[in-house]
Amino acid sequence: MTFIQTLLNPASVVVVGASSDSTKLTGRPIAYLQQHGYQGRIYPINPRSETIGDLKCYADARSLPEAPDLGLVLVGANRVIDAVRELAEAGTKAAVVLASGFGEAGEEGQRLQAELREAAGAMRILGPNTIGLVNLSDGIMLTASGAMEMKDFRAGGIALLSQSGGILGSLLSRGVARGIGFSKLIATGNEADIEVAELLEAMADDPATIVVALYLETIRNVEKFRRAAARVIAAGKSIVAYKVGRSETGAQSAVSHTGALAGTDRVYDALFKQLGIIRAQTFADLLDIPAALAQGRALAGQRVAIVTSTGGAATIVADNVGLAGLEMPSPDPETARRLLALDLKEAVLDRNPIDVTLAGLRPDLFRAILKILAESPSYDAIVVVVGSSSIGQPDVVARPLLDSMNISNKPLMAYVSPDAPGIVQHLNVSGIPAYAAPESCAAALKALQRRPDAHPFEDRAKPVVDISDLPMGALNEADAKRLCARFGLPITREVTAATPSEAASKAADFGGPVVIKILSHEILHKSEVGGVTVGVAPCDLEAACEEMLTKVKVATSAKIDGFLIQELVKGGVEFILGYNRDPQLGPGILLGAGGVQTELYQDVAMRLLPVTRAEVREMIGELKCAALLDGFRGRPVADTEALVDAVLAFADMILALDSRLEEAEINPVFVLPKGNGVRAGDALAVLR
Repeated sequence: MTFIQTLLNPASVVVVGASSDSTKLTGRPIAYLQQHGYQGRIYPINPRSETIGDLKCYADARSLPEAPDLGLVLVGANRVIDAVRELAEAGTKAAVVLASGFGEAGEEGQRLQAELREAAGAMRILGPNTIGLVNLSDGIMLTASGAMEMKDFRAGGIALLSQSGGILGSLLSRGVARGIGFSKLIATGNEADIEVAELLEAMADDPATIVVALYLETIRNVEKFRRAAARVIAAGKSIVAYKVGRSETGAQSAVSHTGALAGTDRVYDALFKQLGIIRAQTFADLLDIPAALAQGRALAGQRVAIVTSTGGAATIVADNVGLAGLEMPSPDPETARRLLALDLKEAVLDRNPIDVTLAGLRPDLFRAILKILAESPSYDAIVVVVGSSSIGQPDVVARPLLDSMNISNKPLMAYVSPDAPGIVQHLNVSGIPAYAAPESCAAALKALQRRPDAHPFEDRAKPVVDISDLPMGALNEADAKRLCARFGLPITREVTAATPSEAASKAADFGGPVVIKILSHEILHKSEVGGVTVGVAPCDLEAACEEMLTKVKVATSAKIDGFLIQELVKGGVEFILGYNRDPQLGPGILLGAGGVQTELYQDVAMRLLPVTRAEVREMIGELKCAALLDGFRGRPVADTEALVDAVLAFADMILALDSRLEEAEINPVFVLPKGNGVRAGDALAVLR
């Protein structure tokens, strides 16, 4: 038996600090275990009591008749470490530590948490600062949460893993009120030992779990988390994550555009996308989306039928479904013919939403309409709007819906328009996802769309590049480009010059207008100080350099290395290619609309490294500016595959330099017409 199995289904539980008063926090766990029918052995530890109820009490862990599977530690922070040490010495396999005052409480708390982990030895710890766990699949309540006072818990297919104990109780109570069932609910607390990634991986093997819902504050070990998510997805299960901390302002000290664009929240978006995790955009989504996924159905296409007896509510649902990018086509001729053949004069059956009017109160007709839509090739999902007339007769809606679910595997859900929590609960208990908000229906439908399989890792041959000669600090543009070129990134044709006269002499070899730039490792945004001039004729170049030098010296006291004379690239689509290293999640790559308006448009896609060729193509497809690559409004079709090659070469450079690379960016990357490749038009690199 693994430690996770022991944690979730222990054969014996020792409760340290147990009380006979079930109204107290320390008295709740034993009461909850007994009330919910726990069949294992319970050993209370309280040196001041001989018994708790019909259970013999023990003075300490050394007095126990056996080594228990699990210890539930209820004592205060000042006694926790000794209690954990005693449990470990008694051979306890795992312990749940509820007390706070550890890693979350500053430097002293972090010291105590390290001492706690040391005291545990080989024994695994959930917590500290956790509310515990609830195994509804097997009726085992290892928690002191007051949420256990509720009645009518339903076992179901959703496992909730939360880094907040309060959220566990909140979602459990909401689920009970809505008729939604859970398999497991686990609060990981400070994660001194057991992290959310280990529990996530365990859910891949849990037969009771269909969907894993994650409430995340952080990910402590991204590689563990990646492996765990991959196992769950490979097992055919879904993961929905709600990540708090979305309002962070980003790294304002960053010198690159990428630093401003690639905030931590965007990096989490990238990680979830790569792993096939559905991101809950709102807290409500963390329950609404898993409730739909637990039905075990996928949305094969984009087309949704809305069936209603109330026009206004249907319009609201239709609006939200449309905003989610889904379609609501009218019935095809054969489907329309079958609907109209029902001869319901008061109903509007040949358009979408399909208004059944009073027919919605006649189960036989309602069942016939739903059967036709379930069998129709026009629709991939059905949403039924439940009106006020159903408040007194919830089965009038529920029974035909259930019958329709047996006809096809199309997703089917209900939007309950009136404030009728009883109907919502009744439908969910009956196996029909039901929602009290139209936005929830749309979010659930979107989540049910079939996602592409994860891309297999590509073991591409990496270039062998000598980087032993690289300096520290910021590189000037010419040096930054030469660094990129080492890894196979094509750069513009260019030369450097120390003086205006040398620049003019070298420019003659270009045979036409050029771009001149000030060259300085201290000026990373040259256009902001007048350090870029485009389309300069060779005959005017010396004077243009003199004028540029004067402007730059007025604007900044930075050291000037000279000038960069660069070919004038025409007809290319401009992209930005950037690097960002998240302190927790690691290196990532950013691709987006480039040029001087990069931060204005913020049209970007991100992925964590390493990336595959297929993932780079997906990044390009996510960008609005990608239309410019495909011949938008008469433009020539661009060399998209060369852009993919450039992104992969840039990724190779990032991985090769690893922690030595502080910032890096190419802006713009010119993507030329098909067959002509790409050119790095500007580059920035800062090395540690």
